[in-house]
Amino acid sequence: MNPAITDWRGRRVWLLGASSGIGAALARALLARGARVALSARKESMLQQLAGNAPDAADALVLPCDAADPASLARAAAFLVDRWGGVDVAVYLAADYQPMRAWELDLDVASRMIDINLRGAVAFAACVVPCLLRQGHGQLAFVASVAGYGGLPKSLIYGPTKAALINFAETLYLDLAAKGLGVRVINPGFVATPLTAGNDFSMPALITPEQAAQAILKGYAGSAFEIDFPRRFTLPMKLLSLLPYRWYFPLVRRITGL
Repeated sequence: MNPAITDWRGRRVWLLGASSGIGAALARALLARGARVALSARKESMLQQLAGNAPDAADALVLPCDAADPASLARAAAFLVDRWGGVDVAVYLAADYQPMRAWELDLDVASRMIDINLRGAVAFAACVVPCLLRQGHGQLAFVASVAGYGGLPKSLIYGPTKAALINFAETLYLDLAAKGLGVRVINPGFVATPLTAGNDFSMPALITPEQAAQAILKGYAGSAFEIDFPRRFTLPMKLLSLLPYRWYFPLVRRITGL
């Protein structure tokens, strides 16, 4: 379905959302494999620190921008293309998350999650896709979540944004695969990041950002559209989402206790 990538040496990779969590771990793993990595996020100091620890400083390009600001993304994309002549792999990792129940609905918080989790991803694609089409090769990926498989308690806004992101990636694949471009969606389970640190509920099959990064690279070594991990958690979640609602809702309540 997608061109497999096993050798990252010299590949131009743009990571948006690289300052911490999965993004930072993936950046370190790619730099260790010889990739040239453009590091983007709002927190430039964290990107500089990450770049300073690269095996070869020339391979790390600090490219601060705001995922919620389309103009900022466009400027970053233009600078990257001017500096490197293009991009081989672009990954959207930026995300915002706050647990929320129906009686806690806050429009400002919800709007922020929608802006970063979905609108930012669309703006990112609008910057990257024209570049990939001009080149005639390259891949684009979005980090969504198993929370996008179906409705879950405390995921009132986060889950729908990730469901929309999965759908967006699917549709991009249908349009771009025939043109020789790769599109992937990355659906992690629970990963120990600053975003999940505030959860007050049990997170089954919790993994580290480093484990997530290795799972992503393993996924890129294959051709699948979806990279999901850890399978011991994602597979039951997929099966759960296939159930009729009369079974799905009671099971979700029983499993989560919410």
